[in-house]
Amino acid sequence: MPVAFLTGGFFSGLSGFLGMKTATYASARTANAARTSLNAGLRIAFRSGAVMGLVVVGLGLLDIAFWYLLLNAVIPADVFSPTHKLCIITTTMLTFGMGASTQALFARVGGGIYTKAADVGADLVGKVEAGIPEDDPRNPATIADNVGDNVGDVAGMGADLYESYCGSILATAALGAAAFIHTADAAMQFKAVIAPMLIAAVGILLSIAGIFSVRTKENATMKDLLNSLAFGTNLSSVLIVAATFFILWLLQIDNWMYISCSVVVGLIVGIIIGRSTEYYTSQSYKPTRYLAESGKTGPATVIISGIGLGMLSTAIPVLAVVVGIIASYLFASGFDFANVGMGLYGIGIAAVGMLSTLGITLATDAYGPIATMQEAMPRCRLWAKR
Repeated sequence: MPVAFLTGGFFSGLSGFLGMKTATYASARTANAARTSLNAGLRIAFRSGAVMGLVVVGLGLLDIAFWYLLLNAVIPADVFSPTHKLCIITTTMLTFGMGASTQALFARVGGGIYTKAADVGADLVGKVEAGIPEDDPRNPATIADNVGDNVGDVAGMGADLYESYCGSILATAALGAAAFIHTADAAMQFKAVIAPMLIAAVGILLSIAGIFSVRTKENATMKDLLNSLAFGTNLSSVLIVAATFFILWLLQIDNWMYISCSVVVGLIVGIIIGRSTEYYTSQSYKPTRYLAESGKTGPATVIISGIGLGMLSTAIPVLAVVVGIIASYLFASGFDFANVGMGLYGIGIAAVGMLSTLGITLATDAYGPIATMQEAMPRCRLWAKR
């Protein structure tokens, strides 16, 4: 268990490190491609961000598969019954999820604080004291700002979602083992344990299909670019829905049709949360425009409006999560409230469905710092040489 804890933290940090290295290398290439074509710049930046997403899900499944095979080989089958052995394996594997959580605490919280400190510091020096535009190459703090974007939105986000991704798969596997522990059907218990792993594995392949579908036209607006990113995510989601029904039908898990509906619920909730976040934070929609208008009357109204808007923006995600939990429980339990084991398994597999597109959704997060750096970093280097 201590070794599993350490490997979880190691792979979590490794995924963030590889993502940051890729993001910094990709910025100059994105800037070079954007000189001639907006679509070429978008594709390089997005596919470079996809490295972060694919590294996270790849290392996560690698660690899960490694520990499952190792524990299955070393735990003696003659000491425990088959159903109890699977429960021991899955509960032991939860410890490496805790290791990933510990690493995510430092990477996400520490990285996020560094990100905001560098961002605010650069703005204070540039816009307030020197009176120059944001990301101006004459401001050395611009480099610290862009480094902060990498630390928070690439390494921190990657470590955080690595923990969520592995945690959802491991928790669902443990719930699947617990749901069948008192039965003699060890084969059905095994199917319930590997089902979330198979859905996540197929989700990686279908995320790659969505990544390669992201493209845009020249002279596209900000809304067009956001729609291009949304198209890739939605395409992966639709493909994963079809794949989930096929996987669970192939495994012939009890109530496989209803459990598949729980996965669909998780995907829908994830899309709702993403679209809600985009609505409240994008400059293309009313909330941020209203917040910008409030700045005309002073900083106090900006703070008040910003806090109010931030609190209001949590309503839709909270309601979506609550409705998703209830719906996934009902579907997996066959609308039988007393069937608690399968109901909880449905909630877990809904979370797996929500995170099955992590390969492409994390790419949209890592894409942001790359697209920002491609504008600022080359100009900062040029100014430094001068």
